[in-house]
Amino acid sequence: MIKCIKKYENLEKELVNLPNVLKNSLQKEILTIKQIDRDCQKFKKIVSSITEMEDATYVIFSSYMCENYHESEVFMFVNSTGEVVYNISGREIDLYDMIQDCKVLIESKNYLVEIL
Repeated sequence: MIKCIKKYENLEKELVNLPNVLKNSLQKEILTIKQIDRDCQKFKKIVSSITEMEDATYVIFSSYMCENYHESEVFMFVNSTGEVVYNISGREIDLYDMIQDCKVLIESKNYLVEIL
């Protein structure tokens, strides 16, 4: 018996351009995805200096990175279809007060699916 984890039932539909390795890592909770509060002053300030992040809608990062190591972490910013628009390290940016849960992703009711 193999257990298959599928956290989000609509991930593939919503983020069609997200690379498969990122989709799989999100579905298995190796990585986390959060929505960016685009109205946040902090985000607006970042966009004024890093114009590549203008189209960013979500940020993907490690689910397991301890707070003490956030400086070593890489944050992947993706647009509304999942295309990676910018990568930046925790040394250069922190996400506090800038992210929230994703409103469009629906968590699966059958979180663990058993395959016989």
